[in-house]
Amino acid sequence: SFSLFNNKIFRSIERHHIISVVISIYHNNYYIVISIQKINEEEFIVSVKPNSSLVGKNRILFLFSISFVCIGIASIFFFFGALLILPFAGLEIGVLFLAFYLNFKWSAKREKIYISQELVTVQKGRDKIDYEWKEFRTFTSFLVNKDINEILQLSFRSKGQDIQVGEFLNEEDKHLLKDEISEIIEDLNLLKKSAPLG
Repeated sequence: SFSLFNNKIFRSIERHHIISVVISIYHNNYYIVISIQKINEEEFIVSVKPNSSLVGKNRILFLFSISFVCIGIASIFFFFGALLILPFAGLEIGVLFLAFYLNFKWSAKREKIYISQELVTVQKGRDKIDYEWKEFRTFTSFLVNKDINEILQLSFRSKGQDIQVGEFLNEEDKHLLKDEISEIIEDLNLLKKSAPLG
């Protein structure tokens, strides 16, 4: 099991019947956020996203700083007669902006997993929902497998179809996601067993 200290898990106190659990892990300058909301005793929302440490104005400031230094140095060489330095510096900045654009686009991925007594819904997208899968929980199973490279894979299966979740997480964070989803499923199963008949 993971201790609160080692994994820096901070759980908020229940307020207005909504529990927010934020799991924050810092490693290799990468920040992962997995949040869990308990809407009521029978409904949970699991949100997963890779989140870059550079957001909003920090992104613009960082890119501007690198560009300013690069163009500044290239301009000095240009005035001293090294004419090819400046256009190549511009090319390097263009490649840098493209790389950061692709990284920021990747870090904008979002996944939401709705789990209730009746349904399991998986939504994936960025600014909007690009993919949605929904199935009755009775016909759905939560699978934990490893691929040929021994990389953990988490998925929901129903009617022969597997829907993977948390693919962009590393192994440690996938284990955390697995534990949280398994705990939700266990709680729902226990609640269903304890429900009065009729």
